[in-house]
Amino acid sequence: MQKEADTILRNARLDDHSLINRQYCYNQVRALLKGDIARRSHMKEIGKRLTMTLALCVMTVSAAAAQSPKEVSFPTADGGIVDADLYGKGTRGVVLAHGAIFNKESWAPLARRIADLGYFALAIDFRGYGKSKAGSDVYGLDQDVLAAVRWLHDKQEAESVSVIGGSMGGGAAARAATKAKRGEIDKLILLSPVPIEHPEQIKADSILFIASRNENLASEIRKQYMRAPDPRKLVFLDGSAHAQNIFATPQAERLTETILQYLTGRE
Repeated sequence: MQKEADTILRNARLDDHSLINRQYCYNQVRALLKGDIARRSHMKEIGKRLTMTLALCVMTVSAAAAQSPKEVSFPTADGGIVDADLYGKGTRGVVLAHGAIFNKESWAPLARRIADLGYFALAIDFRGYGKSKAGSDVYGLDQDVLAAVRWLHDKQEAESVSVIGGSMGGGAAARAATKAKRGEIDKLILLSPVPIEHPEQIKADSILFIASRNENLASEIRKQYMRAPDPRKLVFLDGSAHAQNIFATPQAERLTETILQYLTGRE
C-alpha cells in the first residue's frame, strides 16, 4: 500500500516544498487505497476518486506555496541590517517582533492569518538573530522595530502600520513607540511585554496589552497598562504561559482571535 501511494504521488508530480502538505496528501491517498484495496474490480470508480483527491491535494500545496513569505532586508537608523519575512499585500501593514527564544519564523501561523485579512505582515529577526546585524547600538532593538515600521510606510506604501511584539519584542515595540512620530504606529499590541521605563510616552493610536493571568510578569504588565496613554485595553488569558508560548496552549485560538479582532476593529 505504501508503494502504491508513493507511486501515485510521484506520478502526480507534487512538489516537495511543503512536507506537511505532501504528508497530508500521502495520508489521503493511502486512506483511499486502504478503503478500496479489496475492491479492485471497481478501478474506474477508484480512479475518479483518486483524481479528486489529488486535485484537492494540489490545491492545498499550491495555497501553501502562495503564502510562502518573501525574504526582505532593510537598514536601521544606526547602520544595522534587519532581515525579515514579508507576507501578503494590501494598504495596511503589521510588524511582528519576536521574543528572546524565538525568531521571525515563529510568527508564520499568525502572519498568514493576518495576510489573509488583506494586510502586509512583516516578521523581523532582531539584530543578532539570523541574518540581521546590529548597528552602532548593539542593544537597539527598538531601532529594528522603527526601521520595519518605516520600511512598510515608505517602500510598501502602507497607509497604516501596526506592531505586535512578544516579551522582549514587546518591550522593543513599546520603546519604539515612544520614539516614533505621531501617526507612524496605528495599533500597538503588546504580548506579555518586558516593562519599559516610560510607557506613558508611547505614541500609538491605540494600545492592547495581553498576558496570562498567572504568569510571572502579570503584575508588572498591569502597572505598565495603568501608566500607558488612552485608548488602551488589557486582556488577561487563563494560564501561566508567557508571551508567544501561549500559542502552544489551549488559549492559542483565543489569543489569535483577540489579536485579529483588535487589528480589524471587530472587538
